Amino acid sequence: MSFFIPAAYADTAAAAPAGSGFEWVFLIGFLVIFYLMIWRPQAKRAKEHKNLLGGLQKGDEVVTSGGIAGKVSKVTDDFVVIEVSDTVELKFQKQAIAATLPKGTLKAI
Repeated sequence: MSFFIPAAYADTAAAAPAGSGFEWVFLIGFLVIFYLMIWRPQAKRAKEHKNLLGGLQKGDEVVTSGGIAGKVSKVTDDFVVIEVSDTVELKFQKQAIAATLPKGTLKAI
């Protein structure tokens, strides 16, 4: 059966070279870049959104994440009622509010 699988003859394995510490530079550099480009900006946006939702009041003009603009007519713990027109009010979760608008923006639209 030796003609199907050739015998592998190997010398003793050479010792692996000791790490120079250069690998640590790449690892630390990668972690710094990850923190500066991904972690910190995301945490900043989350904090700003939390402050936006905490400061919602009746009469604020807002835009939802779906693009619906309206005036806040009622705020509860988890939901916001938005007046889209004189006769239409829609109920949204607070998390769906994307941004507040300056006063008078809805009249200009």
